Amino acid sequence: MKSSPLTDASFSTISAGFVAVLVGVASSAAIVFEAARAAGANEAMIASWIGALGLGMGLTCIAFSWYYRAPVITAWSTPGAALLATSLSGIPLGEAIGAFLFSALLTLLVGLSGAFERVTRMVPTPIANAMLAGILLQFGLSVFTSLQAQPLLVGTMLLTYLAGRRWAPRYAIILVLAVGVATCWKLEMIVLEQVRWQTAHPVWVTPEFRLSTLVGIGLPLFIVTMTSQNLPGAATLAASGYGRVPLSPVISGTGLTSLLLTPFGGFAFNLAAITAAICTGPEAHPNPDKRYTAGIAAGVFYLMVGLCGASVVALFNAFPQALIATLAGLALIGVIGSSLAGATAEADSREAGMITFLISASGISLFGIGAAFWGLLGGLLCYWFFKRRN
Repeated sequence: MKSSPLTDASFSTISAGFVAVLVGVASSAAIVFEAARAAGANEAMIASWIGALGLGMGLTCIAFSWYYRAPVITAWSTPGAALLATSLSGIPLGEAIGAFLFSALLTLLVGLSGAFERVTRMVPTPIANAMLAGILLQFGLSVFTSLQAQPLLVGTMLLTYLAGRRWAPRYAIILVLAVGVATCWKLEMIVLEQVRWQTAHPVWVTPEFRLSTLVGIGLPLFIVTMTSQNLPGAATLAASGYGRVPLSPVISGTGLTSLLLTPFGGFAFNLAAITAAICTGPEAHPNPDKRYTAGIAAGVFYLMVGLCGASVVALFNAFPQALIATLAGLALIGVIGSSLAGATAEADSREAGMITFLISASGISLFGIGAAFWGLLGGLLCYWFFKRRN
């Protein structure tokens, strides 16, 4: 039978796509809300932002994953949203949209030039693995910090994960989700009062351009998105065995999507790292050639988020944070382990790998640029230093 998404899809890939969307939206939607409010957006505009972001992520996930037969997961720029939430106050909304367009144009040009792909090819595999492990470490630790706050809920989910990994490894995460939701329902921890179902309607904002806003908002948004999102996203694909995916067209595609959807609130799209790791590991499917259907599933769920806008986000936010944190941490345990193994497998690069891992895990931020970039830079300097010695 000819391979197709319908024949290659499985319950585990669909659940991996769902968990990726659940974790991505529930963990950072509030930051997008704050960024939109800082820009002066009203409730209709905020719903338009979520709608545009869901549409953009859905279409790019489906298109890239289907075309390249790899789980290429895209996301909105969470560090970019955090930057906007603290820097858009007092900036007219039209100027903010103009800055988003400027950032999208820079992303498109970088993709078309092939510069991003050339840079990522300079990153050795142990360094890429170490950076990914460092980024994901906090999510693994969150399982046990959440255990202290919600012992019954998290303990039940943890035991379910262990039992699932022992007897039904392909369905472990979806079993964890089901048991976690049932436990929350039993303990009356799900708050549904604020959930009102309504579809999102696009709201156009005409862009305005001022040099100071382009340089002060658009350029930092571009830098933060490329260093804190696209670089780790590329490392996730490479560390998971999908280095064959050409990055330049993907980066160009996210830049073009941003250009088209920015007037409606799609401020920045990029490669995902954390949510991508949920779809690229063996938990999604034991056959790497069929994990692309997890990316397609994630795209479909993102389209549903875009269609219902803020209502879906409100539904996700009705669940306790401990459930989301535990679900993400357990889904990423295998990826963290394999990344650490890849980072330390070669004795000659072990020090560089550990430096990359520790800096990336530290969470430091210098000059508005996150720890992933500094971990990568520090690890590369160490790697090249020891390589020259040899």
